[in-house]
Amino acid sequence: MSNFLLAWIVLIPFISSFIIGVMYLYSIKVARVPNFVFSLFGLSAPLLSFLLGFSFFLQMIGNDEIFLYKAYRWLEIDGYDIDMGFMADKLSIFMVLFITFVGWLIHIYASGYMKDDKGYGKFFFYFNFFLASMLLLVLGHGPIIMFMGWEGVGFSSYLLISYYYEDGENVKAGNKAFIANRVGDFGFIVAMVTMFYYAGSNGFDFLNLKESLLSVPVPVLTFIGFSLFVGAIGKSAQIPLFVWLPDAMAGPTPVSALIHAATMVTAGVYMVARFHFLYDLIPHVGLFIAYVGAISALFAAIIATKQTDIKKILAYSTMSQLGYMFIAVGLGGYSVGIFHVFTHAFFKALLFMGAGAVIVALHHEQNIFKMGGMKKKTPLVYFTMLIATLAISGIPPFAGFFSKDEILLTAFSSGEYLLWIIGVFTAILTAYYMFRLLFVVFYGKNYKEDKKLHFLPKSMTTPLVILAIGSILAGFIGIPELLGGENLIGSWLGNWKNSSLHVTHSTEIILMVINIFAALLGIFIAYKKFYMYDMKEVPIFTGIVWNKFYIDEIYDTLIVHKIKQLSIFISYKIDVHFIDKIVMGLSRGFIRSGHYIAKMQNANTRFYAFTMLIGISVISTYLIMVLR
Repeated sequence: MSNFLLAWIVLIPFISSFIIGVMYLYSIKVARVPNFVFSLFGLSAPLLSFLLGFSFFLQMIGNDEIFLYKAYRWLEIDGYDIDMGFMADKLSIFMVLFITFVGWLIHIYASGYMKDDKGYGKFFFYFNFFLASMLLLVLGHGPIIMFMGWEGVGFSSYLLISYYYEDGENVKAGNKAFIANRVGDFGFIVAMVTMFYYAGSNGFDFLNLKESLLSVPVPVLTFIGFSLFVGAIGKSAQIPLFVWLPDAMAGPTPVSALIHAATMVTAGVYMVARFHFLYDLIPHVGLFIAYVGAISALFAAIIATKQTDIKKILAYSTMSQLGYMFIAVGLGGYSVGIFHVFTHAFFKALLFMGAGAVIVALHHEQNIFKMGGMKKKTPLVYFTMLIATLAISGIPPFAGFFSKDEILLTAFSSGEYLLWIIGVFTAILTAYYMFRLLFVVFYGKNYKEDKKLHFLPKSMTTPLVILAIGSILAGFIGIPELLGGENLIGSWLGNWKNSSLHVTHSTEIILMVINIFAALLGIFIAYKKFYMYDMKEVPIFTGIVWNKFYIDEIYDTLIVHKIKQLSIFISYKIDVHFIDKIVMGLSRGFIRSGHYIAKMQNANTRFYAFTMLIGISVISTYLIMVLR
């Protein structure tokens, strides 16, 4: 197969996005374009990219071949060459497969969810640009090309989160996501500049960097690793740059599904895994990453226990699950972290799409305590969401059990027992808040008059079934050796420093039982409190957890308001009273000079003759004095 097809994995969604954008402009300026035309281009792009990615996957089976395609020389500055290039190794192709497959299912779902939206074409224009940017991020052959996709994801997420821009709060949410990610991206840029300075002359792509960084001093590598992780913190919504993620729920539900399941927020985990050759040299930074992930996982899980907005509960669950992934990759279990990225893509997409189906059925109600009784009203949505909830809670044999169990095993076998304890406690909270959601929404007693439910088209329900199957089966590619299997992702990637199994089988069995017990304990507590929950009145929540530990308010006080005060000072004190005074003073001086000069232009011939005489006299005097 020609390597240039690598570029087409990215180009197909980019081109489809461009065509949809042109058709949308034609639709609003000239004549209406039917929705099925937008759907044709929108839904075919991720499928075609998946098929191309799958063809490369088949070629990689049984060998370690890396496919490279350098489209053209982008920059050539004083011996530094930067190519627009694409690289397909086992990590990037594996990411491409589930990004495009899950993305395709979300596209199908979106065609039903958005079918009555007046900006249907515009939505798919943004949506495909988003998908294409993520594919560019994954397939970029070096940090700079990766960063282009990184920024493309950030920009398109801003457009999608602010999609309903008529509501000012949605625009604020988009701005918040954009700005928070720019803070993280500064770390990425600093890391790139440092790497380019120390290793760019040998080639600024991942294959050459792997060798070049070996000669870089450890303190510099530490700085690079930390700076890169700052970028990952922003993109993957970890402490302290997580505040944008819950507000990102302002966008349409398919956007939430795509952001949380297979694209934007997983980019940070992918970054750490992609730079595994760097983090292997600085394990102390990796340990820091693992602890940030653990604290973020616990923090988000605690907040989720008190939320009432169904999408925000799932948003905090994403932040928490990403924390698990960072525990794994921080401890060097890169294949373990990617395993959880994979299983999470299925059950998280299913959870968001199931939540979206409930929201649509109830005419866009999002408060779980205003729902109730949905098991009888939407049985298909219930059964699929039950599967996803069991998967995220870590109940065997569903997908999340295998990947989460291996993460906790990695923490325990690495000797980081505090990380393991935090992970187990977070697992209890995860099962609790997810089954709290399930029991309230589907089993709760709702005494309000039953409204006629909004019809759910097959384009919304069919992807739920496929993702439910994935949420059951995806974990079986990582069956523990204890149970007669192996982590096929680890074998596929070459077991990048995945040395988690340093415990006896008896210890592993005990740890597995503890993980299952933790999940069952969380479910039991949720069952006792919320099964058949009586919703005669919608409960009012207060307190520090309900208010998300007042982090937004703290940021507003310490950062936002301070920046506003600084901008006011610059605007009024420096600009008005200093810069304006100088500029206006000079302009007034010129005006006064003009007035004086204007008095000389008085159309008096004798005055002009007198002035000429004076001038000639002065010049003559000067010449006589000089020539004498």
